[in-house]
Amino acid sequence: MKRVIHVVGAVICNEQGDVLCALRGSNMSLPNVWEFPGGKVEEGESPEAALVREIREELGCTISVGELLADVFHEYEHAIVHLRTYEARLVDGEPRAREHAELRWVPLQALRSLEWAPADIPTVEALLVEGEAQKGVLDVLMRPRSIDD
Repeated sequence: MKRVIHVVGAVICNEQGDVLCALRGSNMSLPNVWEFPGGKVEEGESPEAALVREIREELGCTISVGELLADVFHEYEHAIVHLRTYEARLVDGEPRAREHAELRWVPLQALRSLEWAPADIPTVEALLVEGEAQKGVLDVLMRPRSIDD
């Protein structure tokens, strides 16, 4: 039986509504494909805490984690990946590619132009499914929030 690897990803939008996408390096598993930034959940760690930690480690910035956008199981040759993707907001710092080959802000409607890691494709489709620019998701991602949110 294949092991299950629990991972998390962040859908981070800038003020223009572009989505932060990360290109996996040639030395990583699944090289040279795009993903939403994130990483593995450690034993005893909540998915939300793992996402904050991974973004700090990989991108050098701080996020706040919002709503769960997608919950995906994808079977690869070596393992089954359980990917939870969350809406997230930048709180402090500017994202920098520390582990990825490249970071790119991509307009929502152009997400399909990238070659995505298979586990991330359902999130891309979910973001685009409700119309040409998925205005509902953009409204959620871009709306102002109070500290109590």
